[in-house]
Amino acid sequence: MVEGEVTVVNDAGLHLRPAGVLTKTAVQFKSDIFLYHGDRKIIAKSVLNVMAAGVQKGAKLRVTCEGPDEQEALHTVIEAISTGLGEGVSYSDKDRLF
Repeated sequence: MVEGEVTVVNDAGLHLRPAGVLTKTAVQFKSDIFLYHGDRKIIAKSVLNVMAAGVQKGAKLRVTCEGPDEQEALHTVIEAISTGLGEGVSYSDKDRLF
């Protein structure tokens, strides 16, 4: 298992559109991918689970990946979240920690 941290940079948090992009990104991998927000465990491959978590801008998420492609999955998911999940927001390298 590998893990890292990332800050949500989207102005509206993980609403429907970025949650969908996150889920599409996660389902590409065979590994199990989870996000932790406070005491919540979020299944990254479930758009409803991601949206139901109510993650807002500035939230720090812990990302864990376990499986045959865990390193690539971790890097890709953290990169996607830290760059705004396709919403064109600005970010800095401090928004992601591997």
